[in-house]
Amino acid sequence: MTKDLYATVAETEALLREGQKYRRERLQAADMIPVSEAASLLDVDGSTIATWISGGRCIGLAGSYGALRIPRWQFEPSVWSAIQLIGGALGTQEPWLILVFLETPTPALEGLTPRVALERGTAIERVLAAAIDDAH
Repeated sequence: MTKDLYATVAETEALLREGQKYRRERLQAADMIPVSEAASLLDVDGSTIATWISGGRCIGLAGSYGALRIPRWQFEPSVWSAIQLIGGALGTQEPWLILVFLETPTPALEGLTPRVALERGTAIERVLAAAIDDAH
């Protein structure tokens, strides 16, 4: 008898619940800031932040009632310059996918997360290669 390649309805529902829980908790984390705080931090207006988010230059995650939350650490120069390039290497502008990539340890970077690797001065080319590998 062969193993079914698909998850059961119960398994799928459990995975979806866990995903929703992760998103809720991640949006409430201390490093997540509202658009207004990001705009103040960068001395721009909220519409500029919104434009950056829609263009894939900035990670903005929709919370409850559509309010956007933004990881503050992305504005560190070593990370900020890489966000749009990483989205391109991953083949997406989906902010959750970019965030998860940046926060997930990878063997391609000696077990570091791409974010930490960038903050420690790892060449962007290595991080982009890890993103391309991750996308395939």
